[in-house]
Amino acid sequence: MLNSRMQTILRELMASQSPITGKYLAHMNQVTSRTTRSDVKALDSHLTKHGARIDAIMGKGYQLEMTEASLFRIYLQNLSMDGAKKPAFIPKLPQERITYLIKRLLLHDTYIKMDDLADEIYVSKSTIQNDLIDVKKIVAEYEIVVESRPNYGLKISGKELNIRFCMAEYIFDRRENLGERLIDPHFNLLSQKLLDMIYMIIIQQIKVHAITLSDIAINNLLIHIAIAYKRIDSGYHISLYKTDVQDIREQREYEVAKEIVTEVEEKLQVDFPQVETAYIAIHLLGTKLLSQTTSRDSVVEQVLDKSILGTISIALEQIESELNLGIKDDKELIIALCIHLKPAVNRYKYGMNIRNPLIEDIKKNYPLAFEAGIIVGLTIERQMETTINENEIGYLALHIGAAMERRKLVKVAKRCLIVCASGYGTAKLIYYKLQSQFGSSLDIVGTTEYYKLPHYPLHDIDFIISSIPIQEKLPIPVVEVNAILGTQDIDKIKKIIVEKKEHVGTYFKEACMFLQKDFISKEATLEFLHTKLLEKELVEPDFLQAIYERENVAPTSFGNLVAIPHPITPQSEETFLSICTLKKPINWNDKPVQFICVLSVKKNSQEDLQAMYDLLGNIIDNPEIVQKLLQAKSYEEFMNVFITPQQSR
Repeated sequence: MLNSRMQTILRELMASQSPITGKYLAHMNQVTSRTTRSDVKALDSHLTKHGARIDAIMGKGYQLEMTEASLFRIYLQNLSMDGAKKPAFIPKLPQERITYLIKRLLLHDTYIKMDDLADEIYVSKSTIQNDLIDVKKIVAEYEIVVESRPNYGLKISGKELNIRFCMAEYIFDRRENLGERLIDPHFNLLSQKLLDMIYMIIIQQIKVHAITLSDIAINNLLIHIAIAYKRIDSGYHISLYKTDVQDIREQREYEVAKEIVTEVEEKLQVDFPQVETAYIAIHLLGTKLLSQTTSRDSVVEQVLDKSILGTISIALEQIESELNLGIKDDKELIIALCIHLKPAVNRYKYGMNIRNPLIEDIKKNYPLAFEAGIIVGLTIERQMETTINENEIGYLALHIGAAMERRKLVKVAKRCLIVCASGYGTAKLIYYKLQSQFGSSLDIVGTTEYYKLPHYPLHDIDFIISSIPIQEKLPIPVVEVNAILGTQDIDKIKKIIVEKKEHVGTYFKEACMFLQKDFISKEATLEFLHTKLLEKELVEPDFLQAIYERENVAPTSFGNLVAIPHPITPQSEETFLSICTLKKPINWNDKPVQFICVLSVKKNSQEDLQAMYDLLGNIIDNPEIVQKLLQAKSYEEFMNVFITPQQSR
């Protein structure tokens, strides 16, 4: 049987395309390299019977090799079911204990004594008291509290709706896919048979009523009906305002919810009050997509709600001004965000949380899209006076990531305007010379006289080609050329048209790099970096506060021991990266972090930073690179990592 460390090693090996060092795996499990070697050896011995093995590659690390793919797939399927057969789970790490305590308190109707909790998991009472500090902080996010009563013990208290939201996050494993076990094996809330029964009821009803739900939406609805059943069975009910219930009853989704409830009542032998039916209808309202039977034109008409469209336009303008992604006019993105936000309004209205099983993958694989998602989320918060959590931001980021990928597929020609004082004939000569020289890689939008330039719209022009000096400061570059274009003139224009690949040294400066430090906390590391950046006059005193504001929205620890903290809005007069590596990992919002890269983008930047973002994405995605960077003791060693062959992946 695999222990938790071996499961972590298997997960990391499966997720990586290149070998992973033992040191990295040791960091992930917070154990010594020697323990890791023993774990790998035991795991390899175990896997050889199930169609896989672990290769030890000299100087590079470990890599998973499938010897019999079909046998290994069967093994993985069975692995997800093993939890039900395991003995009682004893949490050992602080985070495991905190999660255990939250689940234990959520599922216990009466008070539990602290001494009993301590005995259950073989720790001292003082350890439980320390863990409860974090437990109280976490449940406070759901507006529920841990009551403490002398001689009685501890108990969860709060609105029933909020308790259910918390249960949805902690009793069920949100990372598992539809069709696999949804229940945490250590807290058996409902049998798989009952869950399957509820699932089939949902599927049949949405099919009959032609409602289209995503797999994740069906999963969410299944979880919430299961929780409702369990709580009603235990004598708890939610409450909604009467006006809200009336509003919901007028929706078509209420009729569907009623039919789902009738079937659930009949098969599970439980009575759902009317308010519970309304609650399920809210889920249908909050997760539905437009019916597939709707024609395309009608879809667009329904989707482009003016207030939602206005919010999206503001958000995309903000993304453009802060990140310069070139996606603000992507019509497919605008429609996709409208489709997403229309039902989301119902979620915000009724304070529903939405689980996103992809959130960690999105943050790791699309960090820039996730940043853009945060900008959209903050705009929605301001416009709709509501709160968006990182699960919702993750879904917004998926749409933005798709738009970014689309932009990569289409090589956009640079757009230029010709300014000429020598008359129409000379302007046309320049025009035809440029066309013959650059063809489709240059889009010449027109020609104009100098005196008309102040009235010419420049918002969609990349640069100006002018045969006369232009003294005024313009928002776009000006290339000054001769009226009769020569070789030097062509070279000047070519420099702007050809995509410039910045050398990695452009981003990593020795003065902003601090290697092999001994800090033991996120706060100490950020304080140190802030002090150094202040000394170099790169930032203002409130820079650190802006970083914490961003961390409060969603932590910037992206996995693979990497964190990329940055201010919530651009703060500095120039774009820069500042690196800090640590001798040992620190805890960064429940993730181990050892490579910290402070990113600051210039205020009102018009720079094309895609190459820099690609570089950071490559670091986040590649454990081998991270390990080499962590071992570097000097600027030269650090920079040498980027000139080795594996960097081309």
